[in-house]
Order: sequence, then structure tokens, then C-alpha cells
Amino acid sequence: MHIEGQARLARIFIGESDTLHGRALSGVIVEKARANGLAGATMWRGSAGFGATSHLRSSNILDLSSDLPIIVEIVDKPERLDDFMPMLDEMLESAGCGGLVTIEDVEIRRYFHGKQDRPQ
Repeated sequence: MHIEGQARLARIFIGESDTLHGRALSGVIVEKARANGLAGATMWRGSAGFGATSHLRSSNILDLSSDLPIIVEIVDKPERLDDFMPMLDEMLESAGCGGLVTIEDVEIRRYFHGKQDRPQ
């Protein structure tokens, strides 16, 4: 797949302890994005953060949290990401967790597959 030009980026903010059917919600979102052929998804684990409850979650050893912030970013052409949004909404509703979803218009300067036969 080769993409250049206008695209859309979804950024999903959830907690590390959020689950869907006994699995980490962040992983389920990434897998669902891949299964639906989206261009790319990345999951980031934050070291500290807070949300609507203002409860600070931190990886600081004195305040070790088991619910660190997770950000999942998904990027693709606007129409493909728009088609994915109802599935994302359903996953978040089914998980019953809080969270935040933002959407940005972005420009892809370069996106392509690297060499398939790289040495390990």
C-alpha cells in the first residue's frame, strides 16, 4: 500500500486496565484496525497522566499505578478511518470504560513498506 497526501489520524486515550471480553482493550483496537485493513496503528504506554476524574496515574515507584495511560493512534485515508469509527465506538461502549477520542486531519509525506526480506 502506498499513501501520500491528505489523511486522518484518530488518537484514542484509554487506561491500561481497560478490557473487552477479558482482553486488553488497546490490543483489541489495534487488532481490529489491522483486520479492517487500515494503514497503521500504534499503541503508546504513557508514564503518567490523568483524565476526566483528575486521578493521577503514574509509573513513579512511590505511586505505582496498574492503570497507566494508553494512547492508540490510527492513521489512514479519511473515508477509511471514518468507516472504522462506528466499530471503535462499539468497542468503547462494550468495554464500558472512559476515554477520549480525537480526530485530526494530517498530511502523509511518506508511507510505504520496507524490504520484506530483511535479515533478523
